[in-house]
Formats: sequence, structure tokens, C-alpha cells
Amino acid sequence: MDRTLLPHLAIVLAVHRRGGFAAAAAELGMSASAVSHAVRAVEDHLGQPLFARTTRSVRLTEAGAGFIGLLAPAMGEIADAVDRFGESSGRVGGVLRINAPHVALPLVMTPLVAEMARRHPGVTMEITCDDGLADIVESGHDAGVRLGHTVAQDMVAVRLTPPFHAIMVATPRYLETAGEPHSIEALQQHICIGFRFVTSGGVYAWDLRDQGGAHVSVEVPGTVRVTDALYARDLALAHVGIAYIFEPLVRAELREGRLRQVLPHSAFEEPGLFLYFPRRAAQAPKLRAFVDLAREMLEKEASSRLEPR
Repeated sequence: MDRTLLPHLAIVLAVHRRGGFAAAAAELGMSASAVSHAVRAVEDHLGQPLFARTTRSVRLTEAGAGFIGLLAPAMGEIADAVDRFGESSGRVGGVLRINAPHVALPLVMTPLVAEMARRHPGVTMEITCDDGLADIVESGHDAGVRLGHTVAQDMVAVRLTPPFHAIMVATPRYLETAGEPHSIEALQQHICIGFRFVTSGGVYAWDLRDQGGAHVSVEVPGTVRVTDALYARDLALAHVGIAYIFEPLVRAELREGRLRQVLPHSAFEEPGLFLYFPRRAAQAPKLRAFVDLAREMLEKEASSRLEPR
């Protein structure tokens, strides 16, 4: 291989990761023309285009997708090797890229990132908010955060939170006006704040438990749909209707009486949030430091729940 192409390969990955030449240039501290020149050099060497370019978008060609699929893991191993070598001098550094859904930010990521920044100032934390099921290897992330049942079996999974319930909530004012539903079927007569997946475009059917404890998926009616569960909470607080949300996100509002749980017996238990990553990445010092911190904070949370109040 022409060794002059090696510096260009990281640029190709940045264009893919950022979804465009200008965004990649901003990340790398280069001009957009320099980024374009580097990508063109790689394409000329390979003899085929990696990206289909229009005035509005940049996307991978079929050949580009195949090339990125091979290149991303290899570049990840090089980065891990550099990080591990740096650790020999007692330094934990580099850029730690984590892909996480919006709901994970207040649930677990914010305190983790804050403590990581305090303990390891040599690590730059880069959090991508993504509610889809991203391929973290292809997208150049070191790790991802998702609900336990959505993590692929070939990934290493580390628990970040205890299990929690997905519940339905509404304000006392809404329930006084619309009436409180006493069965799952009665939800059809209410305004339910729906959720649409950005990536697939599908509308989420609420996972509930019927009176016998069986799992049911319910398509609910409503005049409002969102793509951010935290905004569903805001709309519920504005008396719009019934929101379906993870209980820890509304624990304070429930305690203060600003929200009330609807059909408590129908609450569905989720396995909790997990950090996941390829097995080869587990030895990277920056990721290992983050995993150790996550385990420490989870243990502290568990201990605090057991302490008498």
C-alpha cells in the first residue's frame, strides 16, 4: 500500500462519522478543500468512489460502505494500541466516543461524564445523542449505551443502571378533566403522547402488562407525537395528555405530586441501561477507566438504596 495514503484514511472515517466534508474539516482542524483532496486521493487509489456527493448530502456508496466496514475496526485497533502504550507512562488519554440515546443523558451519562472529566482530564469525552440502533464499529464510536435487550450478543455489556419501569403519567389536572383510565382499553379514549423513531420512522407501541401480568404492545391514540422522551415529560407537565416514560425520569415529579402514575399495575419492567463495546476495545485504557468508574458509581447507588433512611 502507498504509505502516503495512511494519514488520509482517518480523514475518510471522519467524513463518514460526521456525515459531510465541512463537519469533518471542523473536527480535524482542516479546510474543507484539504479534506476533499484527501478523500479524492484515497478514491483515486482504490479506483472507485467512496462517497456519493450532492449539494445537500454526502452518503456512502456501496463500495464505500464495504471499505469503511473494513477500515473502521483496523483504525480502532491502531488507536487502542496508541492508548495502551500511553498508559505505560501512567497516562489515560485520547478521545472516548460514546453513542447514547437522549434518555440516557440524565439517567446516567451526565454524572458519569462529569466524574470522568474530573478524574481523567486527559480524556476528551465525545457523546453522540442517537435514539436509533447504531453500528458503533462502523460509526467510529468506542462504545454505545442502550437498553439491555437491544445489545447484540457479540458485544461486551456492562450494566450502567438497575432495572427500572416504563410507566404512564399525567397531571392531576389532566386526569380531573379527562377522567382517569381504569383499564388499558380505556387509553383509547385519552390523549396519549406518542413516540416516533427518527431512524425507522415507525411509531412506538407502548409495552404494558395486562391484568394477568402478560406483556402486551398497545398502539395508542393521540394528537401529539415526539421523538424525544424528555419532551413527552414536558408535554405531560403541560397537561397535554398521558406520557409513557421511564420512571426515574419523573421520580421527582411523582414525589412532588406534579404528575400521577396511570394504571400502576400495567407498568413494564425494562432491564436497565448497559454500556456495550466490541471485545477488542475492552483493553483500551480510556474505555477501561470509564467502565471502572461506571461500575463504581453503580455500586455506590446500590449501597445508598440499602442504607436505612
